[in-house]
Amino acid sequence: MIHEIPLGEDTVHGYFSSALPPVLTVDPGDSIRFQALNAGWRWDADGELFERDAALHDGHALTGPIEVRGARAGQTLVVRIDEVTPRSWGATFAHGELFLWALDGETATDDRGVTVPLAPFLGVIGMPPPEPGVHSTIPPRRFGGNIDCKLLVAGTTLYLPIPVDGAHLSAGDGHGAQGDGEVSGTAIECPLERAQLTLDVRDDLELRTPIARTADAWIAFGFDEDLGLAADQCLATMLDLMERELGFERTYALALSSVAVDLHVTQIVNVAKGVHAVLRDDALVR
Repeated sequence: MIHEIPLGEDTVHGYFSSALPPVLTVDPGDSIRFQALNAGWRWDADGELFERDAALHDGHALTGPIEVRGARAGQTLVVRIDEVTPRSWGATFAHGELFLWALDGETATDDRGVTVPLAPFLGVIGMPPPEPGVHSTIPPRRFGGNIDCKLLVAGTTLYLPIPVDGAHLSAGDGHGAQGDGEVSGTAIECPLERAQLTLDVRDDLELRTPIARTADAWIAFGFDEDLGLAADQCLATMLDLMERELGFERTYALALSSVAVDLHVTQIVNVAKGVHAVLRDDALVR
């Protein structure tokens, strides 16, 4: 079943909290379809769409939370990214200066005439920490959030440890294109005409940090204020994955990782830095 979430003041929020009531409850296997404001709470470039308490809703404009019926803390939420379709404009900031982009479906062209290919994705897909209170949307966490990984395009499946019963997933922060690192602090920040996610739950998969499956690779994530520790995290998760999915003994998996796994700096600008490890299907042949 596909559930439509309307874009409205009562379906958009700018912080994570386990106390936020869900705007929708779905069954495992259901899909959700929604529109999304850009990170600056804009549908059009000339102003914010909603009035908001900016002191409370001071983060990304996120749709949700979505409760998944029967999901329990300690299980794994499976998020299949079905579609991410941007609107016709986006914006990038560097040292406070604004650069506008026109998006035409395949490419984006900025106001100085430079064109890049589009590869749209949701910068934020995540759940609230289990600790009570209000939590920023800016740093990525073990439970997802502002991961900002350019590989999370349509067709990719993201696996997240569930922190609270019901999961209470939120998503938003459309990116038209982004480089690894997101070095200015912004990608092409764009509203989304349509996004669709399919949600499921697994209780046979224990994750130390998130993983993802693309059409041709496994990805493991790590987050920490220390970039080296973020790298350690994502490597440990990749070794877990290679043991579980490929049947390799851990020391051998480490040796193979040194030969065939690529570490990428996901982003360096969101308090907790991100590193992701990529193991492509054609990197190891038996």
